[in-house]
Amino acid sequence: MAKVPITVAHGDGIGPEIMDATLRIITEAGAELAIETIEIGEKVYLRGNAAGIEPQSWESLTRTKVFLKAPITTPQGGGFKSLNVTTRKVLGLYANVRPCIAYAPYVRTKHPGMDVVIVRENEEDLYAGIEHRQTADVYQCLKLITRPGTEKIVRYAFEYARANGRKKVTCFAKDNIMKMTDGIFHKIFDEIGAEYPDLEKEMWIVDIGAAKLADTPQAFDVIVMPNLYGDILSDVAAQIAGSVGLAGSSNIGDHCAMFEAIHGSAPRRAGQNLANPSGLLLGSVLMLGHIGQADVAARVHNAWLSTLEQGIHTYDIFQDGISKQKVGTKEFADAVIKNLGKMPNELKAVDYSKAKAMTLTPPSVPKKLKKELVGVDMFLDWSGGKPADLGAILTPITAGNLKLSVISNRGVKVFPGGMTETFCVDHWRCRYMGENGGTIQHNQIVELMQKLVSAGLDVIKTENLCTFDGENGFSAVQGN
Repeated sequence: MAKVPITVAHGDGIGPEIMDATLRIITEAGAELAIETIEIGEKVYLRGNAAGIEPQSWESLTRTKVFLKAPITTPQGGGFKSLNVTTRKVLGLYANVRPCIAYAPYVRTKHPGMDVVIVRENEEDLYAGIEHRQTADVYQCLKLITRPGTEKIVRYAFEYARANGRKKVTCFAKDNIMKMTDGIFHKIFDEIGAEYPDLEKEMWIVDIGAAKLADTPQAFDVIVMPNLYGDILSDVAAQIAGSVGLAGSSNIGDHCAMFEAIHGSAPRRAGQNLANPSGLLLGSVLMLGHIGQADVAARVHNAWLSTLEQGIHTYDIFQDGISKQKVGTKEFADAVIKNLGKMPNELKAVDYSKAKAMTLTPPSVPKKLKKELVGVDMFLDWSGGKPADLGAILTPITAGNLKLSVISNRGVKVFPGGMTETFCVDHWRCRYMGENGGTIQHNQIVELMQKLVSAGLDVIKTENLCTFDGENGFSAVQGN
């Protein structure tokens, strides 16, 4: 078998130790790898590189297209961007796959039968990282959900389930509140799910779904969700399965892939031969399956399961009465290597050769919609008094048929007819609409802004209000 090129980063904190253990194990298991090593993380940050990765390292990643990454440390303070997020977005790694499996009784858990896979969208949502401070009081983070991005992650979840013999795919979203962003996620889940009649599908509002996941994870199989929910709940799922320290993940794109542990660099444990390498090792198992070395992946995974059964445990999962021997990082790796070729007796053995191919079609081409401009939200930084005072200033200011409709503060209507009990800050959304539902022109928005500025008002942001085939492309004001 020809050696497969991969890029490896040893990371920070416990990273070098667990990476050394991982590479020793998979090499002894027969992995055919041509390894290129790059430096990322804290040392690169502190050399003045705000991204934490050098340009030549990107060259390696785009050439090998496979990245096995140990945890890194991002320095405290502003100006340093998350390398994990950067790598996922730059390389188009849209699907984050995190298996969360219980290994009872060898790893303590309240849910011995748990076997859940979280499929998390990896590029969009609030993780677009588009933030602004708009007033002294108000900070904004934009939540971006796209149709193509959602189609890709939802189809990946269904294809993953089908390829790996799973029975059900569940969607978590919050479209009872965020009716447009989470609403389109839910809608696309239903659309694509209809193409998979062999799989059961269901949708949960994320808050009650999270409660159900924590209480009865056996009710779920594959769960797909937007970025932020997926980030939080994949950690929750890994912890209730037994330990975040045992969980690995894959980050899959159309062209590249990254594999890692989901835990951090734990600098306080660095250099002590204490760290559990299991999360990164299981990440490497996912990598081996991805690059076509499924037999090696199964050999490593089954040896690891056998080691757990033998009670050879690192400090983090050691428990009296179950564990037989407390070992360090190196010794745990030695034990897994010794068990290569063995199969677990009680824990379920794995066989990655049974996985089927996935068919990942490109996102659909959206149909052309009739888009009409019908209004504008003008956002003001204003501390001049009560809502009625602002309303009195704005009502006479018009631009053609563009007239004031409603003023809201933090999304709640405060004029006309607001409640005196509503707490207000210095950030006001002033909605101007075309009179009698009529369309408007862009030059009216420019004219309106000029008049507001001339009146001494501080316009900090505008949002055009459009309809698409007659359907509103904007949310209503709460209380209006």
